[in-house]
Amino acid sequence: MIVTMLGVFLVHVLLGLPLFIALLTTAIVGFLFVDPAMIPRMMPQQFFSGINAFSLMAIPLFILAGNLMNVSGLTERLMGLARLLVGHMRGGMGHVNVVSSVFFAGVNGSAVADTSALGSLLVPAMEKEGYSRAFAAGLTAGSSLIGPIIPPSIFMILYASLTNTSVGDLFLAGVVPGLLLGVAFMGMNAWYAWKKRMPKRGELPNLKALSIAALVAFPALIAPVIIVAGIVLGVVTPTESGALTALYVALCGVLLGGLQLPQFWQAIKDTARLTSAIFLIMAASATISWLLSYAQVPQQFVTLLAPYAENAVIILLLLSLITFLTGMFMEEVSALMLLTPIFAPVAMMAGIDPIHLGVIITLNITIALITPPMGACVFVAAAVSRIEIVSLFKTIWPFVLTAIAVLILLIFFPALTLWLPQLLG
Repeated sequence: MIVTMLGVFLVHVLLGLPLFIALLTTAIVGFLFVDPAMIPRMMPQQFFSGINAFSLMAIPLFILAGNLMNVSGLTERLMGLARLLVGHMRGGMGHVNVVSSVFFAGVNGSAVADTSALGSLLVPAMEKEGYSRAFAAGLTAGSSLIGPIIPPSIFMILYASLTNTSVGDLFLAGVVPGLLLGVAFMGMNAWYAWKKRMPKRGELPNLKALSIAALVAFPALIAPVIIVAGIVLGVVTPTESGALTALYVALCGVLLGGLQLPQFWQAIKDTARLTSAIFLIMAASATISWLLSYAQVPQQFVTLLAPYAENAVIILLLLSLITFLTGMFMEEVSALMLLTPIFAPVAMMAGIDPIHLGVIITLNITIALITPPMGACVFVAAAVSRIEIVSLFKTIWPFVLTAIAVLILLIFFPALTLWLPQLLG
């Protein structure tokens, strides 16, 4: 059954059909194996129940907050602060790219939005500094992976809804791994700048200039604090936090003069398009997830990995390998929705903390965004950089390997993810 369903899904993807249609057709094929009479009764029910969760309302709200930041000029304020902080270093624009991704990650939670928003501005600037266009595009796509790891994270909200895990704990657990990704990509950029013998662009800015830049960017910098503090302290739910953040960003945009009615309407339309695509994929994926659970596929998977149950590291490495290979050929939201219900019982068997598992799965799914042949961020980076997709596919692998190195570090040292949630209780 599984092989046939996988074959049907791949055929539909190769034919270029919309992903949710490919997933629904695959589900129909699976039901034919299990019980065709269940199709008219269970498919509509599971399709609706897959998106009938209050916590999922946070996703469009965080997407809206990120879009409002882009159209209101708050993103440019963050980039200005990043330029002052690291722009004077050797390979300064590359460091600005990574630091801007760290800042932007604190509001949006979407790697694709990060690539689109920052790439069109930073890739030309990096090229002027002496970077090759391929490396600039690759670094833009690679650093965008920080977006879904540092809170808020769309993938973490989905994982939490599937496993009944605390969103606040997941958000806290993503802070250190996200910063580690940033340090890794900055190290990679520093090596490239040293190899190309790029000159320094200036001296460390004085305290007055840094203070002014921080003050200008302060309205955007405070948004992540609102998100994380509100959820962790129990003041607001993730959904309420998303609404509060979107309202805050909108008010900042209006008061600072960067957000007017046309920009606001554009942000609404962009949010509606992306949210519709995500929720259709989630609903179709939930149908397949229920079918696999009904066919006891998770239990079979647990039995298969039972000999390694006492070694959490081996279990996580195996799950990461499966996720990596799946993400190469499947859209990330659907991969997360399909794999999490299967992986969670295995992790429970091995005594793996569900918070740690959530970060590992999120990072795995995120790496798939820059992995050929389906990596969405690579396509976006190629488009905004005006570079052939095949050329970028050839040069993206060092960035993929850098992210995998961070993933392996997190697998061997769970304290890197669990330290902050445990510290804050």
